[in-house]
Amino acid sequence: MTISPLALDSLDAAVDLLLTRTGNTLRMAAPLGLGKPHRLLNAITRRVSAQPDLQLKLYTALSLTPPTPRSDIEKRFMGPFLARHFGADFPALDYALAMRRDNLPANIEVEEFYFQSGGLLGASHAQRHYNSLNYTHVARAVAERGVNVLVQLVAREPGGQRLSLSCNPDLTLDLLNELAELGLPRPLIIAEVHPDLPFMDGDAALDPGFFDAVLDLPGPAPQLFALPREPVGDADYAIGLYASTLVRDGGSLQIGIGALSDALTHALVLRHTRNDTYRALIKALWPDVEHSPIVCRWGGLGPFEQGLFGASEMVMDGFMHLIEAGVIKRRVVDDIELMQRVFEHRADDADLARLETEGQHLHGGFFLGSKDLYRWLRELPPRERERIGMTRISHINELYGGQETLERLQRREARFFNTCMMMNLLGAATSDALDNGQVVSGVGGQYNFVAMAQALRESRSALMLRAVRESGGKTSSNVVWNYGHTTIPRHLRDVAITEYGIADLRGRSDEDCIRAMLAISDARFEPALAQSAITAGKLAVKGGYESIAGNTPEHITRILAPFRASGDLPDYPLGSDFTAVEQRLVKALGWLKRNTATPKLKLATICRALLASSPDDPEAMARMGLGAAAGLREKLLARLLRYALNSQ
Repeated sequence: MTISPLALDSLDAAVDLLLTRTGNTLRMAAPLGLGKPHRLLNAITRRVSAQPDLQLKLYTALSLTPPTPRSDIEKRFMGPFLARHFGADFPALDYALAMRRDNLPANIEVEEFYFQSGGLLGASHAQRHYNSLNYTHVARAVAERGVNVLVQLVAREPGGQRLSLSCNPDLTLDLLNELAELGLPRPLIIAEVHPDLPFMDGDAALDPGFFDAVLDLPGPAPQLFALPREPVGDADYAIGLYASTLVRDGGSLQIGIGALSDALTHALVLRHTRNDTYRALIKALWPDVEHSPIVCRWGGLGPFEQGLFGASEMVMDGFMHLIEAGVIKRRVVDDIELMQRVFEHRADDADLARLETEGQHLHGGFFLGSKDLYRWLRELPPRERERIGMTRISHINELYGGQETLERLQRREARFFNTCMMMNLLGAATSDALDNGQVVSGVGGQYNFVAMAQALRESRSALMLRAVRESGGKTSSNVVWNYGHTTIPRHLRDVAITEYGIADLRGRSDEDCIRAMLAISDARFEPALAQSAITAGKLAVKGGYESIAGNTPEHITRILAPFRASGDLPDYPLGSDFTAVEQRLVKALGWLKRNTATPKLKLATICRALLASSPDDPEAMARMGLGAAAGLREKLLARLLRYALNSQ
């Protein structure tokens, strides 16, 4: 007999049901990222805030919040963009905004294992209640809290009755298993249906009776949270191009999110679809690439004839482009014997036919990205959408969840690409927090994938980072001698990639590791870094990194300039959420920020702007509300902006 969930059509009814079932203490879990039902969560937190006798403890992660512009110039640019991108009625999470202001009500506590990057630095409640966990340990930790409520955004099957966990089957299924293992009761599960959320089949698709209640609110739904796509700079492209040489045809791929991953995606697409251009790019950047030991042993430069299989906790825009370009196309099935025959090149016609009809080419735990990604997933023909298996994180992020043999066969020759903030000369990485304990983001699945690369034969983990960073008018090295916080320990060191090259660290002695890291550091910081290692007794003599003199941003820009001019390396390789004029403004505002970062720089830039005769850009000035600047402040701002627009 099919059990029908309780049908709800109002937020008040959902909150009433929740309180009736749970009493005054809510121990509530909600998915990370896109899978949060914002409207329902806001209704719950508002009810709890208004009733001091209620207690809410929320266990979640990545509470996505639109940015808040602060300065006048930020408001002029971001205001119209945010209104268009998120919609005027986007329900920002009340508790997340309160956490940023550090004024959560006393009867609400939020525990997160991953933050929106940099968004909660200095926020006392968030920092004190942060839970540092590997992604694969989260379900167990949340189950041990004895959660009594689970709320989640879901998709309804077109023309059918089933509901899909869609973007977030990652922890929900594992959490219920962990609760059962502990002998704890199943929580009340309330689903909120969103009409624009793509219906994903397979493990993510469930009968309605899985849920206790289904909330289907009347009227139009707010837009799904979509990440604005970032521009890709010269350093990003260099890193992505280097990384692309380590991917072996017929292997497996995991990548994260951000400009470095976008650059890697673009490089892989170029390698497959325009191989002559790709090889010219790589050789200009790395003349000896064809003879590089690491490329010859672990990677390649040719098109992807067999294609790759994607196994990534996060499915983002890059995977859409890789599938569309024919890079991601190697299919797998959950059949050990068949996958063994494929691995040993013994597959017969029946095996190949089954791979063709049943096989999947991408497994993911959650998806998050642009509006284009969500639209693409919705509009895929059902059979093509079924080739994307959204599933539990215990399957994606580890080998030891009960299907190790199968997963080893599926994920052969895997390459795991993730980003970090800093690396030290001994190969340890800092990705999630500062040395004072303040959390920037979280460990997430990074440690899982680094460890998996060591456990899977013929697999490698690569950590990508920009060699330098700029802040407050000061340039600092992201390659350091030592740092007071580590995310990935040095004993798991594998591959490091900056815009200056690849450091192969696996199995190397400390001194060899130091030399390899010095070779991919910025030339301005190499002498001091080397001296620190010498002083510590870890480096006998300097030298041995011949290319270090060319490790400058100017050198990278000169090499890539012709490919930038030809359009082979566009600013937004995966598409842009900004209009053409906004793209010009992004560059200009970035330039202006860098050149006014200190009082001295600001004064010099103002003087040059006042003296310069800058051509007008009426469209850009109108977009910033400065087409008819009035008053001294607006006129100065307009002058600065014209100067910045002409200084690119």
